[in-house]
Amino acid sequence: MTVALAQDWRLSLLGAWRLHCGNDAVTVASREQRLIACVGLLGCRHRSFLAGLLWPRSSDTQAAGNLRTTVWCISHSLPRLLHTGPDTLELEQSVRVDVAALQLHVARMQAQPEGQIPDGYLDHLSRAELLPGWYDDWVIFEQERLRQLRLSALELMARQHLAAHEPGRAVIAAISAVSIEPLRESAHLLLVQAHLAAGNRAAAVRAYTMFASRLENELGVQPSNQLSDLVAAFRPALR
Repeated sequence: MTVALAQDWRLSLLGAWRLHCGNDAVTVASREQRLIACVGLLGCRHRSFLAGLLWPRSSDTQAAGNLRTTVWCISHSLPRLLHTGPDTLELEQSVRVDVAALQLHVARMQAQPEGQIPDGYLDHLSRAELLPGWYDDWVIFEQERLRQLRLSALELMARQHLAAHEPGRAVIAAISAVSIEPLRESAHLLLVQAHLAAGNRAAAVRAYTMFASRLENELGVQPSNQLSDLVAAFRPALR
């Protein structure tokens, strides 16, 4: 492969693991994928930390040897992707990582809650699942962290649309949050509020009833009074 400049590398971890050099997809072995994903998500880390994280069932000596071999393979087959310090590893600064871009966009949205939401951003947040099918402990932790970030961003979008008197868009954002976490009451609260803002009382009661039933069946608890009070006036008439 032609030696790549650092800025030519693009690492995608949302939806599936993918690495591109310019416009070309690059095939990478599983062991190398995991190291690249790890430093792509966690940033600069000490070699001993990475060895223990990626090979937790190996001895320290074996894990260190596995790491050295993996770093050698990456350095020779994927030049200028990995920055190797004396004791640390990280991606070159110019490597573009889709998770980092998503986190930056969410941070900007949270810092400017009155700003314009880009077209297509809701769909991107709804489908931005981190490394599906990966079950390493460290990946599961990062998956949950990103899931919470997506949920908070989708709820923020729903609130923004409600404040802008766009209940239809608020419904879609709230439904997206509910689909990620069906037992998250704050998302259901926004969904009911959005239906009511759109004048869809039956839809609001239906959303509440489905959530209340699921909450009772799975956790044995009832929705909060705040949520129940939103539809209390409509439920008898709509049964």
